[in-house]
Amino acid sequence: MNKNTQTFAKIAMIAAIYTVVSLVLAPFTYGTIQVRIAEALTLLPLIYKPSIAGVTLGCFLTNLIGAMIGVNPTGMIDSVVGTTATLLAALLTYYLRDRRLAGIPVWSILMPVIFNFFFVGMELSVLFFEGNIWLGLLIMGTEVAIGELISVIFGYFLIKALEKTDIFR
Repeated sequence: MNKNTQTFAKIAMIAAIYTVVSLVLAPFTYGTIQVRIAEALTLLPLIYKPSIAGVTLGCFLTNLIGAMIGVNPTGMIDSVVGTTATLLAALLTYYLRDRRLAGIPVWSILMPVIFNFFFVGMELSVLFFEGNIWLGLLIMGTEVAIGELISVIFGYFLIKALEKTDIFR
C-alpha cells in the first residue's frame, strides 16, 4: 500500500472513530451541557498532521448525522459552526505543538477549549438565549468549555499513549 493510501485510510479511520464515539455517546455529545469525548482526538495533530482532516471530517459527520436523526438540538447549523471550531482548533493545535510549558503543550491543549467556548458557545447563545446573547455566550460557552476541557485532558493522556506506538509513523 502506498503512502497516500495509508494516509487516506488513517484519516478515514480517525473520522469514523470520532463519529461512532460521538453518536454512541449522543446524550453527552450534544446540547448546552456536553462532554464530547471524541474531541479528545483534536489533540492528534500533536503527533500526526493529517489527523486535522480526520477530526474535522468526523466532527462534520457527527453534527450532520446528529441533526438528521434528531439528537443534535442545534440542527444543521452545528455542521458549519461546530466543525469550523474543530478545524481551527486542530490547526492551531498542530501549529502550537512545539510551544510547551514544563514539557506540556498547554497552548495546543487549550485551542479546542477556546474555540469551542466562542464558536459553540455563541451558536448555543443565539439559538437558546435570545434575550441577552453576551450573557448567553458567557454561560453556554463556559458550559461547553468545561466539557471540552474534560475531553482534551483525556486526549492528552491518549496522545501520550499513542506516541509510544508506531500507528502514526
